[in-house]
Amino acid sequence: MEALFEFLFKYRPVVFEKGRLAFAAGPATYLVIAIALAVALPALIAYARMRMRGTPRDRAVLLALRLAVLAIVVVALMHPILVVSEAVPQRNVVGVLVDDSRSMRIADLNGTTRADAVRHLLGTRDSSLYRALADKFVVRLFRFSGNGERVAQLGDLSYNGVRTQLGPALEAARQELTGVPLSGLVLVSDGADNSTGSLTDAVMSLGARHVPVFTVGVGRERFTKDIEVSRVEAPRSVLKGASLVVDVMVSQRGYTGEKVQLIVEDGGQIVSTQSVTLSGDGEAIPIRVRVPTTDAGARVLTFRIPPQPGEMVAQNNMQQAIVNVSDRREKILYIEGEPRSEMAFLRRAVSADKNLQIVTLQRLAKDQFRRFSVDDSLDLVAGFPKTRDELFSYKGIILGSIEASYFTGDQLRMLADFVSERGGGLLALGGRRALGEGGFAGTPVADVLPVDLGGGPNEKAGYLNELKVDVTVPGSMQAATQIADAESTSAKRWKTMPAVTSVNRIGRARPGATVLLTGTPTRGGEQQTVLAYQRYGRGKAIVFPVQDSYLWQMMNDVDDVTFESYWRQLLRWLVSDVPSRVMVAAAGDQAAPGDAVELNAEISDKTFLKVNNAEAVARVTSPSGNVSEMPLEWSVTRDGQYKASFTPSEKGLYRVDVRARMGTDSIVSDPSYVASGDLSTEYFGAEMRSPLLKRIADETGGRYYTGDNVAQLAKDIVFTDAGNTVVDRKDLWDMPIVFLLILALVTSEWGYRKLRGLA
Repeated sequence: MEALFEFLFKYRPVVFEKGRLAFAAGPATYLVIAIALAVALPALIAYARMRMRGTPRDRAVLLALRLAVLAIVVVALMHPILVVSEAVPQRNVVGVLVDDSRSMRIADLNGTTRADAVRHLLGTRDSSLYRALADKFVVRLFRFSGNGERVAQLGDLSYNGVRTQLGPALEAARQELTGVPLSGLVLVSDGADNSTGSLTDAVMSLGARHVPVFTVGVGRERFTKDIEVSRVEAPRSVLKGASLVVDVMVSQRGYTGEKVQLIVEDGGQIVSTQSVTLSGDGEAIPIRVRVPTTDAGARVLTFRIPPQPGEMVAQNNMQQAIVNVSDRREKILYIEGEPRSEMAFLRRAVSADKNLQIVTLQRLAKDQFRRFSVDDSLDLVAGFPKTRDELFSYKGIILGSIEASYFTGDQLRMLADFVSERGGGLLALGGRRALGEGGFAGTPVADVLPVDLGGGPNEKAGYLNELKVDVTVPGSMQAATQIADAESTSAKRWKTMPAVTSVNRIGRARPGATVLLTGTPTRGGEQQTVLAYQRYGRGKAIVFPVQDSYLWQMMNDVDDVTFESYWRQLLRWLVSDVPSRVMVAAAGDQAAPGDAVELNAEISDKTFLKVNNAEAVARVTSPSGNVSEMPLEWSVTRDGQYKASFTPSEKGLYRVDVRARMGTDSIVSDPSYVASGDLSTEYFGAEMRSPLLKRIADETGGRYYTGDNVAQLAKDIVFTDAGNTVVDRKDLWDMPIVFLLILALVTSEWGYRKLRGLA
């Protein structure tokens, strides 16, 4: 297409893109044109008025054709030119940046690697592209995976970089070439950018300095056959023995409908396998995997699919996740307004769980309570906590059958803040004094709950609904509602569970809520929400409007543990991901040796208000046991956020703990972990990204090339405003298209006359 354009318009498209249209005719030429027009126009007007054969439309067509010819001749006489700036040969520098990352090893170019294609273009001084550039410019060579680095030649690149960082590489090359007449940069890459630095900032900086970037895309835009474990989402920490559910995303091309095995390993030991049927090309398949958590400590979980026949990239078939399995007791405060069997059965169900402590406050009469499982004789001696720091010492709260009027206005607001600010879990149970029937509608607690509250103290009493419980589609994938070994058998098991009753009118679920269990009235009627939750602020709120879930134990076999399993999983989920006062996390849980790892810590006081004056120190333990400490500094931009960084030098698992001191108050974070080793980041999303490379070229004033047209690059880069340039004027009046248009118009006039019988 470019060859045809150049034949018709005399020059290549880049000349028109970079050039400015002007007219070089002198005063004498304009005088001649004016005289010619003064003579021709009256003649044309007279011609239009002449009575001749043909219709008015015929005269209009013929007149238009003659005027078009006249216009082309007049424009040609005005001597149109393109004014372009061209680089002075051997007086300017061009920087050539070559991607030295591992994705360049991919053999997706008819059996040859991307690196081989680069060697052919630039590997030696006799290579085609290098020689063409060197004929006109002083060439400076750079390799990059992280920041750009000057090299003498490109033939010896190892293509072993673990990241492609386009932004930092472009900025480093620009800074290196500051002070020299720079005509532009040539970026040779597959565009698989996975940097942490800002590409936008680097591109804007180059554009502002009028440094064009000419990008060369290497590789295929679409793989023919490939499977990729594209994402793994797992909680950072879980309690020992909890049902750990991990979401895995798998995408593929070329294997539609085939079955593969997803293998899960824990420290090299296979702990789970699952058959997966692959869907359409390019579609991401969500897979939910359950992983046992019998051992405490940091677990390095690997999720992989064995390489398939004909697969172009096998390194992207595996992802890892680090989960900290904690063997500690989480405290949950359970307040109950009356003696009832539900409380007794609930406490008994989780009594054997060493990781849950249900601290219970049971009202016996007005201002009289019975306390269970307290740590100290003074705990809760005055009833429900009256201060934030006392209430916020718990990870979860269970509201039983107790009316809203028992709580003060401050306590109701504290309950809402417990979820939104502290990030705790709130579980509201059913009962005759609970939820709407307990007067919670219109209180701050009602705003937190995932359902609208029906009922109320003034509504007709005696509401009772017997419900047959069933699991929803979201509920079938939720760990808290798994009451069997597999999701399919769990859903079947729910259908056989005994009916339970509810005395609470429940409205519809809120827009952001998820319903996990529903109940169908045994006497007919609309379904009712039985278990629902929503995220609210930093925490979660759950509603379970059932008053006698203990029937699941009473009316099942003696050896049936479904009731115990349900409550243990529900309460473990209630306190999962509840933040501590000091939270620390790395920017990523995997890093290569020598790469800086950024640590982010969030520090709060006892009331979970962010503090900016804490003294914080990060303690980093290497795989070999070496310990290093570094202070964390307040980030200034965000309350309670502190930052530090460390650079791993060994392969293995690094542990990070943070100790924070606020006056006499001192607290240590839960550990966070970073795995240091060879990264396969480069092989994920490794198809050549032409849109990104085109964007870099467009926003800096350069052009984008592929292997088909890269031979034009050295010719195009000459036309630039940067560096040492000269102005050239290129004639346009003698373009072949001009003569072809005149010939076409004259021929059209003759043909029209012939067709209409006017010749």
